[in-house]
Amino acid sequence: METKPIPVDLDEFDRKIIAALVQDGRMTVTDLAVKVGLSKTPCQVRLRKLLDSGVIRGFSAILDSAKLGMDHVAFAEVKLSDTREAALREFNTAVRRIPEVEECHMIASSFDYLLKVRTSDIRRYREVLGEKISSLPHVASTSTFVAMETVKERS
Repeated sequence: METKPIPVDLDEFDRKIIAALVQDGRMTVTDLAVKVGLSKTPCQVRLRKLLDSGVIRGFSAILDSAKLGMDHVAFAEVKLSDTREAALREFNTAVRRIPEVEECHMIASSFDYLLKVRTSDIRRYREVLGEKISSLPHVASTSTFVAMETVKERS
């Protein structure tokens, strides 16, 4: 199992930098410095430390899934036949290779994992479930919940 990351000490400026970048990750360092109340160089140094420490893992584009024809979202509960550490590691490694799985969470419940799966439609989801998810190491059973509407998503 992975070790728990060591928390990083963040001060008020670090938190302001993070909050500003969550709102606009494309902001220039100059604009970021003005927004958080620092001059450019100290802001740049702090940003570099946040990146180097892994607090900020990277920047990415937020896509409109509907415009890309990928607006079918399903949640799959996965129950494993073996939950010893080696089996969990095998499952974790394999599930990361399925591009349609946007999120995978180990759950404390009557099942072991909850997967968020995004596909073009129910037919494609069925293929992903049957050919990829059900074939993952140690999968004993799955259960699917289809999202009818996305009310809130990270944006």
